[in-house]
Amino acid sequence: MYVDTVIPDIDVELRYYSTHNFVGDTINTYHDNTLILTEQTAKALKSVQDELQSKNLCLRVYDGYRPQPAVNHFITWARDLNDTINKKEFYPEVNKRHLFRDGYIASRSGHSRGSTVDLTIIDGNTFEPIDMGSPYDFFGEESWVNYEHITEKQKANRQLLQSVMLKHGFRNYSKEWWHFTLRDEPFPNTYFDFPVE
Repeated sequence: MYVDTVIPDIDVELRYYSTHNFVGDTINTYHDNTLILTEQTAKALKSVQDELQSKNLCLRVYDGYRPQPAVNHFITWARDLNDTINKKEFYPEVNKRHLFRDGYIASRSGHSRGSTVDLTIIDGNTFEPIDMGSPYDFFGEESWVNYEHITEKQKANRQLLQSVMLKHGFRNYSKEWWHFTLRDEPFPNTYFDFPVE
């Protein structure tokens, strides 16, 4: 479903609809900056948004439903070892040839099941993301939820995101502080391929 029908004020910045991502280009089948999720996930996310807004904070979502052809685009990009246009920002310490081995790129994504979201928290006054200690989609240990070499404030910000998401029915992914999947996702074995539009 279109999430803005449940959360009209949600901040959506689909990175794969833009060129600000590790590929450096708009990804196949992302035709609009429209957040699509299963109904159950959208409703759970509304509970998260409501709780954050009571603290003058909001969610910013970087990705939700991801069509399988978009995942295939990542695979094709990862195999082209000469295309490293955004290496400095997103994977400075990782050899591109090891992206599959190290688990940064996969041939199947939970996002394609419609109940996984990538997100952060933004300040309700400035609409700027709070500091999580690493950028979204950064390939490296700095993105691990329990990474130790960040400031206490950055750790607290990560913990806030983790706690509010887990409280409202999501499970995290330990190597990406921004990545959450609805615990009781309705389509656990289905990988959709319709476009984002």
